[in-house]
Amino acid sequence: MKKIIILSSILITLFSNLFATSAKYSDENFTLDFEYNDILIPGDAIFARMKITTPKSHKKLKTENERKAVLQLYNDKKVIESSPFYTISKKKNTTIIEMLSGLPISTWITEGNFSLKVVFNLGDDDKDKEFTLPITFQSREFNQEDIPLDQKNTEIRSDNSPQRAKQIEKLNNILFTSMPDDVYNLKAFTYPTESKRYTAYFGDRRKYIYSNGKSSTSLHYGNDFGIPEGSSVTSCAEGRVVMAENRITTGYSIVIEHLPGLYSLYYHLSEMKVQEGDYVKQGQLIGKSGSTGLATGPHLHWEIRLNGTAVRPEFFVRNFTFEEL
Repeated sequence: MKKIIILSSILITLFSNLFATSAKYSDENFTLDFEYNDILIPGDAIFARMKITTPKSHKKLKTENERKAVLQLYNDKKVIESSPFYTISKKKNTTIIEMLSGLPISTWITEGNFSLKVVFNLGDDDKDKEFTLPITFQSREFNQEDIPLDQKNTEIRSDNSPQRAKQIEKLNNILFTSMPDDVYNLKAFTYPTESKRYTAYFGDRRKYIYSNGKSSTSLHYGNDFGIPEGSSVTSCAEGRVVMAENRITTGYSIVIEHLPGLYSLYYHLSEMKVQEGDYVKQGQLIGKSGSTGLATGPHLHWEIRLNGTAVRPEFFVRNFTFEEL
């Protein structure tokens, strides 16, 4: 499907295929080629990639510290998500730069009047430019699940100790950190286990039933794979290990950074084969599955966080960065 939109003398050409929509912005200073996924689904993400090309006769683009480019998601006139673009490719002595940005979509989002806006300043003047792109909302259903807990797991779930609070704070500080230079992986993710036997899904609405008769509700932030104790767990993508430790709730836990603000998490392991600071390749063995922490049996909990928000892991098992294959 090809569509041409004119906004304030800006010519934007849209071309949609199965995975992405392409757009082009042009003025006298540069050309911007833009790709993004235009279906807004609760629990997924919106990623946008842009290639900036300037004429050879034109002055160089602003330095990286001076450039500004932000991806924003609007519902009516309100910004509900925003994330800066970061550089993923810059060839020396050329006038081409490629940048990427990603926005997590809440599992609680409902139908509305959504649009995507790009705000940028890449030229020599101080005036920001912007254009708005259409997106389509698509609903998703999530499972409801009741989970009875024995006394051990009730105590873990109810733990209000300073130690657990400190562990939660440490993890959140990592997951809400976005380092613009930390670009390790642009490929589609792979699954961390050969098994596809799910025992729980991302976005499940959970009700924990405690051994003392009380209960609480929560959201399940990842996928659980029912695999035997000691099964191999591999990294879903290249990256840097930013956490590898034993936590009260999640047991032996590994967190890997792949892109600025994008992390994969692996919980309830019986063994860890990496340590903080290690660089890992896609498919590299990082641990063995288990049932440490709050677990009703052996399994692997696999989770993906973008800018601190959990996103459905399957979203990333495709060419989500629009990398040329």
